[in-house]
Amino acid sequence: MSEKSLHRARIVSSVAATCISLACGTNYVYSAWGPQFAEKLKLSSTEQNLIGLSGNLGMYSMGIPVGMLVDAKGPRPAVILGCLLLGAGYFPLHQAYDKGSGPMWLLCLFSFMTGLGGCAAFAASIKTSALNWPHHRGTATGFPLAAFGLSAFFFSMFAGYIMPGSTGDFLLTLACGTFGIVFIGYFFLRVLPHPHYSRLPRSSGLARADSNRLHRTRSEEAKARTQREVVEPGRSLFIATHPQDGDALNRYDVGGEAPEGVTSTDTDETSSLMSKSTSSSSGDLPEETIVKDHAHRVDIRGIKMLPLVEFWQLFALMGILTGIGLMTINNIGNDAMALWRHYDDSVTEDFITKRQAMHVSVLSVGSFFGRLSSGIGSDFLVKVLKASRLWCLTFASLIFLAAQLFALSVENPHYLFFVSGLTGLAYGFLFGCFPSLVAEAFGIHGLSTNWGCMTLSPVISGNIFNLFYGMVYDKHSIIKPGGERECTEGLACYRSAYLVTIVACLLGFVVSLFSIWNTRRLRAEEERLRDLEEREA
Repeated sequence: MSEKSLHRARIVSSVAATCISLACGTNYVYSAWGPQFAEKLKLSSTEQNLIGLSGNLGMYSMGIPVGMLVDAKGPRPAVILGCLLLGAGYFPLHQAYDKGSGPMWLLCLFSFMTGLGGCAAFAASIKTSALNWPHHRGTATGFPLAAFGLSAFFFSMFAGYIMPGSTGDFLLTLACGTFGIVFIGYFFLRVLPHPHYSRLPRSSGLARADSNRLHRTRSEEAKARTQREVVEPGRSLFIATHPQDGDALNRYDVGGEAPEGVTSTDTDETSSLMSKSTSSSSGDLPEETIVKDHAHRVDIRGIKMLPLVEFWQLFALMGILTGIGLMTINNIGNDAMALWRHYDDSVTEDFITKRQAMHVSVLSVGSFFGRLSSGIGSDFLVKVLKASRLWCLTFASLIFLAAQLFALSVENPHYLFFVSGLTGLAYGFLFGCFPSLVAEAFGIHGLSTNWGCMTLSPVISGNIFNLFYGMVYDKHSIIKPGGERECTEGLACYRSAYLVTIVACLLGFVVSLFSIWNTRRLRAEEERLRDLEEREA
């Protein structure tokens, strides 16, 4: 396959990854159907939040096993798992709405399945994008991340204008749409090597792990990992050059997705970006590995991250800022309902439903632009301004703070879009750069596993903020004769919840500034030690 053909194939794969991501963010459309679902099944606001939290739990708590699956077996098995779980989660929720009843634990389980399905397919799309475009990770992952944020807008608009119907019809659209998009995308999602490449046969001295022909790496741990991966049976190894990096070399384990004209002995397509080196000949491995990109130089994953300050910095920022965003994302429908019923008691349920869907769309569009601008902007920060990507998180915390201040002051429902729009924008800024931050800190090799570790933090913060919101809302609600709950106090229905998130925003801002200072210090020390080592060599 020629270089142009490979380039086109990578573009097709990136489009597939973006489309798959579009079907994975439907947890954020919960506010468009959650309140109506709760009313028909006569659920309290706390129970409604539990169903929404179950979806978030599936999305965030299972990141580690899903990441290990993607890192070990490649993206495509995770895509199949994702499409099955999405369809099997949304369809029973559609049936429960039509019946008007259902056990609470089963509703939470089905919601959990939708989150887990989105998590699996999304992890596959991000890993594919990061591997196919190693020199533009921020931009490459920015597109599927942006599509993930646009998912709620896409499905709410599709159901509201192209196929208008009831909440039950909307849930059926989610079931069929998510399954279909992810399933079709599976056939086009591939990890492709970068030209020019040559095969390293398993029968060579490399496969025999001849120690005098292995890479000499910067640490014994890296050397041991290289040897361990090289001698693993059932792999096809390629060396790929990147001319823009001075003919630096990367090792790719391409498996069943090998380019045309190259034989492969494995059926998975896991791709691992290994160390670059200065020179190579057709039969010998390079003598020394020199890597400028920290993400390619290190490989820290799983529990090995726990002693590192960088891990706890990112873990804390992920938890604090995601929890703030999820509270509004899951409850913007309740915000709109409370304000409109207090502002004008003559409005119909159909009018409120449309306003809820509008705010979900505003959230989604804001998240889309935030993710896209954060992904591209973080590359601009690093490549042009020589600054840290972490500044995107500082900016996100400030936007979140503005959103909370509007939430505490807006009593006219016509201006609630300031809350939904700013929350979506800040949430997008947070997630648009975070995968690149994780790759830079701990390496590209275990990105999916490490990303899974990071997504455990929203499980904690999301539960705390959402359940607190539910308790505040229920405290101000009344139970109507039919069993439905209603709050007509306007801003007072949820004001106390946003006082807590104000404090969280300030905490996130402080942690982000500390992270920038500490990361700069660590990188400077790393450069000093590497320069010293090169002089001694």
